[in-house]
Amino acid sequence: MFDIAYATANGAAGGNGGGMGSTIIMIVVMVAVFYFLLIRPENKRKKQADAMRNSLKKGDYLTTIGGVYGRVVAITDRTVVIETSEDRVRVEFVKSAIGNVGTLDEQAAAQQRAPKKAKNAEEDAPAAIEEKKESDE
Repeated sequence: MFDIAYATANGAAGGNGGGMGSTIIMIVVMVAVFYFLLIRPENKRKKQADAMRNSLKKGDYLTTIGGVYGRVVAITDRTVVIETSEDRVRVEFVKSAIGNVGTLDEQAAAQQRAPKKAKNAEEDAPAAIEEKKESDE
């Protein structure tokens, strides 16, 4: 009843020459996107965390990833001993358990600085849109 005709990309029936090259290009593009969006930022964060942990010295205040807060009293290659209270309670942690360095006030200020930058960018966007509308009129 109905005749259906199919066209191929190169005009010849059964030709598949161009499909393989574009598939390889797409795979390469996907690997590049994964590298720049996922792998590279994660490696950068790891290097920053390692640098922070290696720069510790006696007297620094820190918070562990478990939420324990204290002052550094001893450091070895792999561990850190912190004093957690005025009762001189000392706890030893592996360096990888350190989350943030600095007093609680410094840590809170650092966390508030990052969202403010993003918030300012969001507040500036509507103003820029309004200015564009006014210039278009």
